[in-house]
Amino acid sequence: MSANLKDRPGVDEIDEEPVGRPPAAALPGAIVGTLIGFKDEGRTPLVLFAGQRGTAAVVARATVDLHGTHIGRQVLLVCERGDATRPIIVGWLRTDEGQGLADAPGNVEVDADGERLVVSAKEQLVLRCGKASVTLTKAGKVLIQGTYLSSRSSGVNRIKGGSVQLN
Repeated sequence: MSANLKDRPGVDEIDEEPVGRPPAAALPGAIVGTLIGFKDEGRTPLVLFAGQRGTAAVVARATVDLHGTHIGRQVLLVCERGDATRPIIVGWLRTDEGQGLADAPGNVEVDADGERLVVSAKEQLVLRCGKASVTLTKAGKVLIQGTYLSSRSSGVNRIKGGSVQLN
């Protein structure tokens, strides 16, 4: 059947090793490795796993969002076409001694129903872009900072508070 597929237009080298690459050790199925860090300013994960060539970290791709808190954790890897030089992180493994999802640092709750978007944080929520920021705190403070602040309204523009200070 694969001979018939190869004869079809647009189908080339089905399940064959890419040209110019040395043959690699085949690693069938999923394997467990360790996320040891990142390169390229945190965009490229580095892993170690049994069956890899050499002892140096291997550059990996990921299907999940990884953070600095995952460094040192075990990750689930699959290798593209069984090639140990092309690992893909498909998840990270939870441990009993680890924190629960609700207690994880940096955890936020997001609820979007198409009508409204709610973003919640336990202590502080910060929106930042360049020199501008809006900070909401657990104590109820709203802090707006920037190099230029503009407030416009086609209707009433009301400032109301226990006290209002201008300059």
